[in-house]
Amino acid sequence: MAFVRRRLEGDYEVDDYGFDRELTERFFMAALRPIAQKWFRLEVRGLENIPAEGGALVVSNHSGTVPLDGLMTMLTVHDHTGRFLRPLGADLVFRLPVVSSLARKGGATLACIEDAERMLSGGDLVGVWPEGFKGIGKPFSERYKLQRFGRGGFVSAALRTGVPIIPLSVVGAEEIYPLVGNVPSLARLLGVPYIPITPFFPWLGPLGLVPLPSKWILEFGEPIRTDSYDSAEAEDPMLVFNVTDQVRETIQHTLFDLLRERDGVFS
Repeated sequence: MAFVRRRLEGDYEVDDYGFDRELTERFFMAALRPIAQKWFRLEVRGLENIPAEGGALVVSNHSGTVPLDGLMTMLTVHDHTGRFLRPLGADLVFRLPVVSSLARKGGATLACIEDAERMLSGGDLVGVWPEGFKGIGKPFSERYKLQRFGRGGFVSAALRTGVPIIPLSVVGAEEIYPLVGNVPSLARLLGVPYIPITPFFPWLGPLGLVPLPSKWILEFGEPIRTDSYDSAEAEDPMLVFNVTDQVRETIQHTLFDLLRERDGVFS
């Protein structure tokens, strides 16, 4: 009751980006935890690669039609390290009234280099999914094939701040909403990247929105150090390209290794 009373009285704190630490920990994380533990049965590897303090950039593949992988990653980092992962989100996220407010309260901010550098310099653990909508909106036939990693803005931010880049490979999210079709004309009308068609949605109505209970594996790879570079080298397009490619290839190879290892989608 004390929590509710403080909420009603406005007696709580948010940071410069709108992050509400107490609400995130007591409400958002609590709501996500049973989904992660009971539905997706998350298996986590490589936690020792997440620094206990200081700035770092977690870079992950993106999949699943709906970005639940980002939420599961935030929960995983918090529950296993006690740290809050600060996601960099797409413009669309912050154009949607309710979603925008929830995202900011949960710690997200717009995916721009300025905010990323400011957070990293301040010692935050920042998360980015450089495939964007191309990753979560790709057909099921292209599952676990990484899409283009943008222009390497995340690498530039890491180089300027000298923080390590931690590659994260997520297996299991591709199967929660198998994307078998799209309605591009309606998507354009609504101003969204795609309108998904899955084997169950829209055919089963609201029931089709329930994600399939695939077994997830999250593997945090060895950090890629950037502190050996001068911050001015962030302006070198060839260096940015090479580091971006290194991160992408690390994640792709790890995905293939995990896929070969797992027994099945749901086990």
